[in-house]
Amino acid sequence: MINVPGLSVNFLKKEHYTGSHAGFRYYLSSSNDKINVCIYPEPWCFEATPEKDKSWKEFPFSPEGLDEAIEWINSYVCS
Repeated sequence: MINVPGLSVNFLKKEHYTGSHAGFRYYLSSSNDKINVCIYPEPWCFEATPEKDKSWKEFPFSPEGLDEAIEWINSYVCS
């Protein structure tokens, strides 16, 4: 299970957020009132990972949407 201390929608307004867990990496960013989440396999960085290996999902730009995004990451990397 991932732990994201200090992550909030206010943070995502200005910066992207990255991390890794159990052989996967994740990337969160915001645009157009959405939280964009990408999950991709290690060992490559976001930019070096082929698009075909990335899984994307969008969530509402809200604290609840952020909670849903974290749940989706956890369901993907902890299964």
